Amino acid sequence: MKREELEKLAKLGRIELRPEEEEKLQGDMENILNYFKELQEIPTEDVAPVAGGTSFFNVFRDDTPGEEIDGEAARMMFPETEDGFLKVPPVFSSEGEE
Repeated sequence: MKREELEKLAKLGRIELRPEEEEKLQGDMENILNYFKELQEIPTEDVAPVAGGTSFFNVFRDDTPGEEIDGEAARMMFPETEDGFLKVPPVFSSEGEE
């Protein structure tokens, strides 16, 4: 992979790379692309196409509506509320925050 191609990919991905990262990533990308070239050389003419890798089917339960509860009942059962809304702990937080 040419350096210009890597720089273009980094720009498209909106990532900044230090020179040592560019060098390592360039080598990694070359290895990946070479591996794809090897895969393309495998003869697959006599291999039947498949639609999927497994014969599993949807094993989830039916999505059926249950008993409804009104908003006030939900707020009464919820541990924390704020301004009439259910308050949940943050899923993502800045480093050092909990």
